Amino acid sequence: MELKVKAVLDEQFQPLAVVYRDFLSAVEASGKAQEVVIGVERNKGHVSVFKTKLFADGVDDAANFKFVERIVKTMLWVRGGYKVTIAGSPLVADYIKKAYTVGGLREFDLGFMSRVYESKFEVIGTTLENAPVEKESSEPVGRHLDGCRIGFDAGGSDRKVSAVVDGETVYSEEVVWFPKTNSDPNYHYQGILDAMKTAASHMPRVDAIGVSSAGVYIDNKIMIGSLFLKVSDADFEKHVKTMYLDVAKDLGKDIPIEVANDGDVTALAGAMDLDDVDVLGVAMGTSEAGGYVDENGNITGWLNELAFVPVDYCENAMRDEWSGDYGCGVKYFSQDAVIKLAPAAGIEIDPSLSPAEKLKVVQKLMEKGDERAAKIYETIGVYFGYAIAYYSIFYKIKHVLIMGRVTSGEGGSLIIAKANEVLEKEYPELAKTIKLNIPDESSRRVGQSIAAASLPEIKK
Repeated sequence: MELKVKAVLDEQFQPLAVVYRDFLSAVEASGKAQEVVIGVERNKGHVSVFKTKLFADGVDDAANFKFVERIVKTMLWVRGGYKVTIAGSPLVADYIKKAYTVGGLREFDLGFMSRVYESKFEVIGTTLENAPVEKESSEPVGRHLDGCRIGFDAGGSDRKVSAVVDGETVYSEEVVWFPKTNSDPNYHYQGILDAMKTAASHMPRVDAIGVSSAGVYIDNKIMIGSLFLKVSDADFEKHVKTMYLDVAKDLGKDIPIEVANDGDVTALAGAMDLDDVDVLGVAMGTSEAGGYVDENGNITGWLNELAFVPVDYCENAMRDEWSGDYGCGVKYFSQDAVIKLAPAAGIEIDPSLSPAEKLKVVQKLMEKGDERAAKIYETIGVYFGYAIAYYSIFYKIKHVLIMGRVTSGEGGSLIIAKANEVLEKEYPELAKTIKLNIPDESSRRVGQSIAAASLPEIKK
């Protein structure tokens, strides 16, 4: 594999975007191609469909299996779903079935999706004549600025709340709290309720409540949430799953509430600030978080869990400790990426430091103009340029908003510069249509509170 822009600290890097392009070219050149349709179904009967060509069964089954396994994995973590349909290849369908079983390659993904969608996960093989049909929809969520609104942002170290009246923030506060270390769900409930009551006290009434929080939310219910790591499964089911809905009821009767993933809200804030659509937001912090606003300016209801989306085809790539999978975004666009590249750059970091402290060591070197630190950020930029090309297969993108502690300072500028170089040299058609931006901190903070508050529509 010959890359036009090399990841200087990672010679084994095999960008999935390039693999995708080369694979399709090889299939076409073989003269022995077959069409395959992949469908992924999620809540409310929504179906996402991906069409591709593979080698005909029996020509190069191993290449087909690995390629489709990565595509299915991507579809699940970008769109979400509990039912995968493979149409056109019985061999590939059987392989994916085995991968998504207890003890199989993708056991983690199987369990996660089953929990999120509260449905048994299944993989089905069928013919092209019975291939799944796409059924997508995005409802208008956000951009509502009328009335008296509460915007709540549930962070892992502090919680932010704003009172917003007709689009203007009249009050906001940040309060330090410790949700990830508390096992009593009442701690979380009271913290959220107190914050919202405080915001409510600065307005004549509460017309609507918008919530931005890390995790997965289906119909305003908390399906997975890192804020509740220490809460038992039993307490989660009984007290946490409907917590935001319960808080809204405590504040008043029939107050509309909308809960969204914080990545989606960040993308919405950026879309509102840019006054544009097709915005992909990527946060590089403790992990990689994503959010998306579509061509209609709406949040889609997709998962957008980019941390688990593969970007490197090399099976020797670093594995994620949680999912056990290789080459996924969390090890390329987070503080873990900086830490993993430090030895290759010749930087020794005290192993007893926390990940956040290790990141700061590299950032301080970057501030001093250290060329070794610069190579780390340049490598991440190369990763990111190729990742954007891969993401563009699954998202329609006009703007990419990049944020998070990894992007702070000169390092963030290097990441953008290298990513743009990749697009210009390897994907010039994308370089013409996709703009990369780092929003300034002040506009992000204000924009996030207004964007969260704008989520629900007030029924007249």
